[in-house]
Amino acid sequence: MRSSDSAGRHHRGPDTVLEHAALFHEGEEGLVAGVVAHVRAGLEAHEAVVVALPAAHLELVGAALGDRVDDVLLQDVARLGRNPARLLPALHRFVDERPGRRVRAVSQAWTPDRPDDERAACLQHDALANLAFADRPVSLLCPYDTARLGSAATADARAAHPLVTEDGVAVPNPTYGDPLKLAEAIVGPLPDPPDEGETLVYGAPYGPRAVRLAVAEHAAAAGMRPDRVADLCLAVHEVAVNTVVHTEGRGILSLWHTDDRVVAEIQDGGHVEDPLVGRHPPGPADGRGYGLYLTHRLCDLVRLHSTRDGGTTVRITMYLDQGGR
Repeated sequence: MRSSDSAGRHHRGPDTVLEHAALFHEGEEGLVAGVVAHVRAGLEAHEAVVVALPAAHLELVGAALGDRVDDVLLQDVARLGRNPARLLPALHRFVDERPGRRVRAVSQAWTPDRPDDERAACLQHDALANLAFADRPVSLLCPYDTARLGSAATADARAAHPLVTEDGVAVPNPTYGDPLKLAEAIVGPLPDPPDEGETLVYGAPYGPRAVRLAVAEHAAAAGMRPDRVADLCLAVHEVAVNTVVHTEGRGILSLWHTDDRVVAEIQDGGHVEDPLVGRHPPGPADGRGYGLYLTHRLCDLVRLHSTRDGGTTVRITMYLDQGGR
């Protein structure tokens, strides 16, 4: 089955190039055993291998690989995927740089130390990976520690993966569903902004400039470093420009902050049709997608909810400290 046939189930078969499996384990021992087996199988098949895990887990996996560790690209997922939406473009680049070669990857986006909104974004990322790589030569393994996952997150994680690794073998997952519907359900309508904060209604032609100034003042007053203020201003400005260019009405900017973050939200009447917008590098011929791609690159978390009837909401989070949570 090819991605063009259905946005739903993508099981492994002779016509399917993506193998996307969840590894449900308990504790570090189960993680290392499952990841090392996946990596060694790739190395034996002369595949290019990349592993993105938290730093502590990278050390354990690297030690277990022994002299084969130099044949694997090890990436700290806390840096690579601070914003989980950066992980798909990173894997796209890794695949593109190795044409004609199958890629084997490990990606642990979901970790229990992330806040609730980031954990939801990680599960959304896993669901969207089925669309992003449906026709690419990738074997992707996503570890989940069941002792720390929780029942609701476990169900979502299972539903996001067409394969589940059991006793070292990836087998079809009967609970796998439509990845697009799952991704939309995980995000859902975003909760209303808090009462504390400020709102700006903007439109063409000077709206994006007013948005940029409002974000700069709010973020600086919240104690954000100047370089991060500049990044946040650029990101929100790009989204506000989308309102002016691609919709006929006005947009609403909402701003608020907490002890550790500033949040800027843009609402307008537009509709985003591409579920992967901002998650793949736009090509030279693409007329759209640059703004949200840049926003994901600059900011710590970007959540998007869009419907034809309800319009689009883009919620952008930037931590006051680059070290973050």
